Amino acid sequence: MGHEADVVIVGGGICGLATALALHRKGIKSVVLERSDTLRATGAAIIVHANGWRALDQLGVASVLRQTAYPLHSVQFIPVHDDNIGKRKVKPYGEEELRCLKRTDLIKVFADNLAPNTVRLGCQVESIKLDPITSFPVLQLHDGSTLKAKVVIGCDGVNSVIANMFELHPTRVSPACVARGFTNYPDCHGFEKGVLIFRHDNVQLGRMPITDKLAYWFLVREWTSQDSVVSRDQALIRESTMQSLKGFPTDALEMIKRSDLDSLRFTGLKYRAPWDLLRGQFRKGTVALAGDAMHAMCPFIAQGGSASLEDSVVLARCISGKMCKSRVDIEEALDQYVKERRMRVFCLSFETYLVGMMNYGRFALARVLGIILLAILFRDSFGHTHFHCGQL
Repeated sequence: MGHEADVVIVGGGICGLATALALHRKGIKSVVLERSDTLRATGAAIIVHANGWRALDQLGVASVLRQTAYPLHSVQFIPVHDDNIGKRKVKPYGEEELRCLKRTDLIKVFADNLAPNTVRLGCQVESIKLDPITSFPVLQLHDGSTLKAKVVIGCDGVNSVIANMFELHPTRVSPACVARGFTNYPDCHGFEKGVLIFRHDNVQLGRMPITDKLAYWFLVREWTSQDSVVSRDQALIRESTMQSLKGFPTDALEMIKRSDLDSLRFTGLKYRAPWDLLRGQFRKGTVALAGDAMHAMCPFIAQGGSASLEDSVVLARCISGKMCKSRVDIEEALDQYVKERRMRVFCLSFETYLVGMMNYGRFALARVLGIILLAILFRDSFGHTHFHCGQL
């Protein structure tokens, strides 16, 4: 049985829901197809920089989300050597906004602000093709039905089904992996309102408070052959994380020990190479990509989520007023979206790539090169947060 829709968004994650909300604000109806039976929040929390908050302001949900997490005012890098905390390197965040949000809070706020029946759960896309007569996209669904659309936006993540039609270079596997989780402190944790990043060898432990009683943490280290087993068991995630923290302060170890087992997530890291973003095709017919499907990047500068929020605003702005026009007009609008986003996501991806090279490069020369290029090209380590995606 065939169905029709104006705009279909594949993927009900942060980018997919944000895009649906941006379109809703512009008076454009959309349908979000999510393969899971519930809206899921992959990962525990998301760090939202100032550029992400500008996008959330445009989406009309920033004021609600500000009530769920307090602002963070600094980032401190703490070298750890033989149980002694080295000299802290403090980088004030200035007057710009930085907060850490629970992903479930973000997903809920987006979903609550969408029109009823926008999201269709348990709806898996098997493939996509362009109709040979109209050139509009046709989605083949898992239940055997088809869905015809004027516009399809692929927001289905690193392993995007929609991206398969673009003949892009596959995403690459980083030598690093990350564990994430929450720790609750019933009597208040007393942490400073800032980001702390402990470093020892190739292990980095980040800690940041969300509220007075809730803290988010992440641990980044090199991937090992045992980690494919670790990722499937939350008890093993906690045990593996504890083992990685030899030489770290005792309060850091205690934080992991007390972490909420259900919140723990462990993943390998994939990314799209920066040079692939420069030459890749991200619009075919009236199909386009957004979020991780377009510009998957490692979390080393914590911009993946904020960049996806920017995508949603720019995309909705570009196609607003074009939906009632011809297919050629819609294609031109999507080309404008890709043009606006290409250099922005390239710069974010390149900076992230260099940080990863500096910390996890397999050769000493690569690490030195990463340091040099970062110093030359990205001297302001918070420069990526100053971007404004513009008015919706």
